[in-house]
Amino acid sequence: MQKAEYQVNSTIIESYSAGTETKPQINQDAVRIMKEIYGIDMEVNGQYSKLITDIPDVDIAISMGCNVGCPFIGRAFDDNWGLDDLTGKSDDDFKAVIQRIEENIFELKKRLSENK
Repeated sequence: MQKAEYQVNSTIIESYSAGTETKPQINQDAVRIMKEIYGIDMEVNGQYSKLITDIPDVDIAISMGCNVGCPFIGRAFDDNWGLDDLTGKSDDDFKAVIQRIEENIFELKKRLSENK
Protein backbone atom coordinates (compact mmCIF):
# COMPACT_ATOMS: atom_id res chain seq x y z
CA MET A 1 0.00 0.00 0.00
CA GLN A 2 1.29 3.40 -0.97
CA LYS A 3 -0.36 5.23 1.93
CA ALA A 4 2.84 6.00 3.84
CA GLU A 5 4.07 8.37 1.16
CA TYR A 6 1.08 10.60 1.75
CA GLN A 7 0.29 10.31 5.42
CA VAL A 8 3.71 11.36 6.66
CA ASN A 9 4.54 14.88 5.64
CA SER A 10 6.97 16.36 8.12
CA THR A 11 10.56 17.30 8.72
CA ILE A 12 10.97 14.11 10.76
CA ILE A 13 10.02 11.53 8.13
CA GLU A 14 10.32 11.47 4.38
CA SER A 15 8.70 8.24 3.28
CA TYR A 16 8.76 6.06 0.20
CA SER A 17 6.77 3.00 -0.77
CA ALA A 18 7.91 0.16 -2.99
CA GLY A 19 7.19 -3.51 -3.43
CA THR A 20 8.59 -6.82 -4.51
CA GLU A 21 7.10 -6.58 -7.99
CA THR A 22 5.40 -3.94 -10.10
CA LYS A 23 1.81 -3.96 -11.27
CA PRO A 24 0.23 -2.06 -14.17
CA GLN A 25 -1.43 0.25 -11.60
CA ILE A 26 -1.67 0.65 -7.86
CA ASN A 27 -4.58 -1.02 -6.11
CA GLN A 28 -7.68 0.86 -7.24
CA ASP A 29 -9.53 0.07 -4.00
CA ALA A 30 -6.70 1.77 -2.09
CA VAL A 31 -6.87 4.75 -4.46
CA ARG A 32 -10.64 5.07 -3.98
CA ILE A 33 -10.58 4.66 -0.20
CA MET A 34 -7.66 7.07 0.32
CA LYS A 35 -9.59 9.66 -1.69
CA GLU A 36 -12.71 8.97 0.39
CA ILE A 37 -10.97 9.14 3.79
CA TYR A 38 -8.26 11.77 3.25
CA GLY A 39 -9.24 13.52 0.00
CA ILE A 40 -5.95 12.33 -1.50
CA ASP A 41 -5.84 11.21 -5.12
CA MET A 42 -2.81 8.95 -5.05
CA GLU A 43 -2.49 8.63 -8.82
CA VAL A 44 -2.85 12.35 -9.56
CA ASN A 45 -0.21 12.95 -6.88
CA GLY A 46 2.26 10.77 -8.78
CA GLN A 47 1.94 7.38 -7.11
CA TYR A 48 2.72 4.35 -9.23
CA SER A 49 3.81 0.79 -8.68
CA LYS A 50 7.59 0.67 -8.11
CA LEU A 51 10.39 -1.56 -6.89
CA ILE A 52 12.81 -1.11 -4.00
CA THR A 53 15.46 -0.17 -6.58
CA ASP A 54 13.27 2.76 -7.68
CA ILE A 55 13.56 4.61 -4.35
CA PRO A 56 16.56 6.26 -2.65
CA ASP A 57 18.59 4.52 0.05
CA VAL A 58 16.74 4.74 3.35
CA ASP A 59 17.65 5.22 7.00
CA ILE A 60 14.74 3.13 8.29
CA ALA A 61 13.10 0.22 6.48
CA ILE A 62 9.66 -1.04 7.43
CA SER A 63 8.13 -4.18 5.95
CA MET A 64 4.38 -3.96 5.69
CA GLY A 65 4.18 -7.75 5.90
CA CYS A 66 1.40 -8.61 3.46
CA ASN A 67 2.26 -12.31 3.70
CA VAL A 68 5.09 -12.07 1.19
CA GLY A 69 8.78 -12.73 1.60
CA CYS A 70 10.52 -9.39 1.31
CA PRO A 71 13.73 -9.33 -0.69
CA PHE A 72 17.01 -8.30 0.90
CA ILE A 73 17.24 -4.56 0.28
CA GLY A 74 20.86 -4.09 1.32
CA ARG A 75 20.01 -3.75 5.01
CA ALA A 76 17.87 -5.41 7.63
CA PHE A 77 14.30 -4.25 8.16
CA ASP A 78 13.85 -2.16 11.29
CA ASP A 79 10.31 -3.41 11.81
CA ASN A 80 7.62 -5.58 10.24
CA TRP A 81 4.12 -4.24 10.69
CA GLY A 82 2.58 -7.61 9.82
CA LEU A 83 -0.25 -6.25 7.70
CA ASP A 84 -2.46 -8.47 5.58
CA ASP A 85 -2.50 -8.28 1.79
CA LEU A 86 -5.70 -6.38 1.05
CA THR A 87 -6.15 -7.55 -2.53
CA GLY A 88 -9.78 -8.56 -2.94
CA LYS A 89 -10.69 -7.56 0.64
CA SER A 90 -13.63 -5.43 1.76
CA ASP A 91 -13.62 -1.66 2.22
CA ASP A 92 -13.83 -2.23 5.99
CA ASP A 93 -10.66 -4.35 5.83
CA PHE A 94 -8.88 -1.58 3.88
CA LYS A 95 -10.01 1.04 6.36
CA ALA A 96 -8.84 -1.03 9.34
CA VAL A 97 -5.38 -1.49 7.82
CA ILE A 98 -5.17 2.19 6.83
CA GLN A 99 -5.98 3.08 10.45
CA ARG A 100 -3.31 0.67 11.69
CA ILE A 101 -0.71 2.14 9.33
CA GLU A 102 -1.61 5.64 10.49
CA GLU A 103 -1.21 4.61 14.15
CA ASN A 104 2.14 2.94 13.39
CA ILE A 105 3.37 6.03 11.54
CA PHE A 106 2.46 8.35 14.41
CA GLU A 107 4.18 6.01 16.87
CA LEU A 108 7.30 5.90 14.66
CA LYS A 109 7.24 9.68 14.32
CA LYS A 110 6.99 10.01 18.11
CA ARG A 111 9.92 7.64 18.68
CA LEU A 112 12.05 9.49 16.14
CA SER A 113 11.19 12.86 17.72
CA GLU A 114 12.21 11.61 21.15
CA ASN A 115 15.56 10.38 19.81
CA LYS A 116 16.58 13.72 18.25
